[in-house]
Amino acid sequence: MIMAAWGLLASRSLGEGCGPGAWRGRLGAWIRTALAVLLLTAPLAAQSLSYSRGQNVSPAYEGWEQAADGTKYFVFGYMNRNWEEEIDVPVGADNGFNIGDADQGQPTRFLPRRNRFVFRVPVPKGFSDKDELIWTLTTQGKTEKAYASLRLDYQIDDVVRASETGALGAGSSSPEIRANKPPTVEVQGRKALDAKVGEAVTLIVEVGDDGVPKRRGSGLAGAAVANTGSRRDTGTDTAPDSQSPVRVNRAWMPPARVTVGKNVGLHVSWFVYRGKGSVTFTPDQVMSWEDTRAGANSPWAPIWVPPPMPPNGQVSVQATFWEPGVYVLRARADDGALTADGHVTITVKR
Repeated sequence: MIMAAWGLLASRSLGEGCGPGAWRGRLGAWIRTALAVLLLTAPLAAQSLSYSRGQNVSPAYEGWEQAADGTKYFVFGYMNRNWEEEIDVPVGADNGFNIGDADQGQPTRFLPRRNRFVFRVPVPKGFSDKDELIWTLTTQGKTEKAYASLRLDYQIDDVVRASETGALGAGSSSPEIRANKPPTVEVQGRKALDAKVGEAVTLIVEVGDDGVPKRRGSGLAGAAVANTGSRRDTGTDTAPDSQSPVRVNRAWMPPARVTVGKNVGLHVSWFVYRGKGSVTFTPDQVMSWEDTRAGANSPWAPIWVPPPMPPNGQVSVQATFWEPGVYVLRARADDGALTADGHVTITVKR
């Protein structure tokens, strides 16, 4: 079949009845053109593929920020190119920095896909505008680096964070969202615990928030600020100055943008930050990584509504460990735009 198709294509491309010399010349030109097209399109095709496992993790420099006391921090995240595989890399040569200690608070468990604003590192003393803090990460036999510098165009703030995570559309904002404060999260009880393999450990966090961005009801989940430049999320019969707009169900609308979008609303996610073994959380936790698949329990999924928060702000979860080791679990409180993290260290024995 392939040879028949080749002959048909060659006959149409080269013309029937041409002499042997001309035929060979045209065939050579056709082959060179076909090879050039294949070489150009192969990388694009490879980039469009998605993988469940077997791919590496790329570290990411998100930018630098300055705290109210003037302290500057480098902020990092990463991209795990797998949709399912979680990769463990201990602190050391394969997961470390070029300046200071190898351990700068980075994760050793890398969750699937894009994880933004995961941790931050204080800018070293005497660090100049020409210096770079380099995070090196080797996974699946491939080494990649993230280069952090104090270039002005890398400075970030809370609005940048909200935009980059998908809570804001490109170029959209409001006085309310600019005044948004991160939620608060506090692990209740001891921050260092002991457990046995197969034993469920109950963990409780107390979460607070300023109510911004406002939580939306079922069918109305979406970004913190409507971006009318790309798509309206109100009905055509809504007056411009209406205080009670008739909102359309975004689940039935086509995508408004090609960048990541996020549904807002306060929620808490527990996940493994460090530790090699398997951990089961009950109930199942909201994804802290950008799972954009329809039906996923993820703020980045097309149809998702945050679970209701208890009136006292205390959220409990049970964690069961299936292998011995030392684990660091992170509880991330997320209002859809900004986050706050709490941690507990658990030593698990048989």
